[in-house]
Amino acid sequence: MAENGLLLDRRRALLTSALAGAGLSLPAGMAKGAPTVAARGSGTCSTPASAVAKTQYGPVRGYVSDGVFTFKGVPYGDDTGGENRWLPAKAPKRWTEEYHALAYGANCPQTLHNFRAIEHTFLQQWDDGFLGEDMLKLNIWTPSLSGSRAVMVYFHGGGYSFGSSYELASHDGAQMARHHDVVQVSINHRLNVLGFLDLTEVGGSAYEDSVNVSMTDCIAALRWVQENIANFGGDPDKIMIYGQSGGGSKVTTLLGMPSGKGLIHRAAVQSGGGGMIPAAEQSREFARRLVRKLDIGEKDIAALQKADWNTLFTIGNQVAREINGPGGWMPGPSSTPRVGWGPTLDGKVINIRSFADVAPDISRDIPMIIGNVSEEGMRFGSNPTEAQWRADLTGQYGATKADALIAAMKKAHPEKAIRTLSYGVQGLSSRNHVQQMVALKHGQHAAPVYQYLFQWQSPQLDGVAGAWHTTDLAFCFDNAARCDQGTGNTPEAQRLARTMATAWANFARTGNPSQPGLAWAPSDPQRCQTMVFDNQCRMVDDPEGAVRRILLG
Repeated sequence: MAENGLLLDRRRALLTSALAGAGLSLPAGMAKGAPTVAARGSGTCSTPASAVAKTQYGPVRGYVSDGVFTFKGVPYGDDTGGENRWLPAKAPKRWTEEYHALAYGANCPQTLHNFRAIEHTFLQQWDDGFLGEDMLKLNIWTPSLSGSRAVMVYFHGGGYSFGSSYELASHDGAQMARHHDVVQVSINHRLNVLGFLDLTEVGGSAYEDSVNVSMTDCIAALRWVQENIANFGGDPDKIMIYGQSGGGSKVTTLLGMPSGKGLIHRAAVQSGGGGMIPAAEQSREFARRLVRKLDIGEKDIAALQKADWNTLFTIGNQVAREINGPGGWMPGPSSTPRVGWGPTLDGKVINIRSFADVAPDISRDIPMIIGNVSEEGMRFGSNPTEAQWRADLTGQYGATKADALIAAMKKAHPEKAIRTLSYGVQGLSSRNHVQQMVALKHGQHAAPVYQYLFQWQSPQLDGVAGAWHTTDLAFCFDNAARCDQGTGNTPEAQRLARTMATAWANFARTGNPSQPGLAWAPSDPQRCQTMVFDNQCRMVDDPEGAVRRILLG
């Protein structure tokens, strides 16, 4: 769960967040004689006439790279800038000539990476791209433009305030299309002040959805997928949504939105989910204070639509601190709603706190995967001695619990350095949150819920970083090679990536993530059956259970 405080810069937010092979095979769609590209010389990338797909708005032309049809920056909505700010996404303007979908689109305006965080820059291979309000674009990777494959739609992390569909190298979808015969999709959408600001009192009824327009963007993207993905070799009746960190929270939010019903058939929540989101009046008061600080007319929506993004964002951060206290606003588990950049319980677009208060009835028949990584709290700059770690835990939990926690963690993992163990406390907290969401889903007595724990330890940087927040993405996208700075692209990493990605693809196809030689049983709140992803993948009842329960005592 990414703890994206409004008062923190983009990368610091990620670093303090809640705390993410071999044997190539020919994609099935291509083996059946689906449209492919004639080989020309020895090249692996081309822009052939066959790489053109129809959409309801006009034809799009992509490229083919090593057998994968790739379309980047495909519009699913119109420009959100100017007079379109804070209004529901409008359909793209139609075109007749081929739209060259060859490069990623703009990312929502946001604070940029702190590239002075050298180790994180290396491990995660960040890409800022470029910023702009014409950002309602999506990306597609497919092995063929014909066929009927499962569709995997990924929602990026960043706690609703930052991030993009391509900010991490791990997000690249080519390997999923190439090795797992699925259609992979990722999207950009509005974030932060552009995605979550209630301006009903300023602009009138046309802006009654402005407080959740980021989430209605996500719905617009899913509707585009349902209406167009068949032209890219996808099955509109087999759409899986998944996301990590803040993306996991987007997934649980979407599962509770009435407008999402029928657009989603499977869902996976990775190191995120749930959240005690504020009520409508709380978010409206937040907006009132922000507008007052701008010193413009109370009804001057045009001035707001012309205002500099950074001014709006900075003032919003100040207001969040005034209302919420230290820390601004952070998504994720909390007993107290915090206003700011995130969804609001407005009673219309969002009418329940999905997977915080209740599992939504409208998604009771949707199978789910829920899980996390072991070292969610990794900040490479943190290297405490055992005494320093004990003092820090004592300040948070008291001496008795701190002593018990350290003793239990050292006993469970004597192979880990104190530094690595210290990163794992947030992972244990995340494990407890996973159990809460699993219990809510299981309580519906309908579609199954599958649980996982990713604890593969990266060999990079002396092996002390563990399985950090976002590590699992390189593996569920089968990107051990693409993300070699984090994985080392070792034989073990290659095997694990192929295994984990196969599970995700099988789940997208059937609702069951099992594969030959690795059965994955559904989870229940009593046994907490969990797939452990490591060099030896295996089912374990409640891994780390005794240790995580210390935090509950």
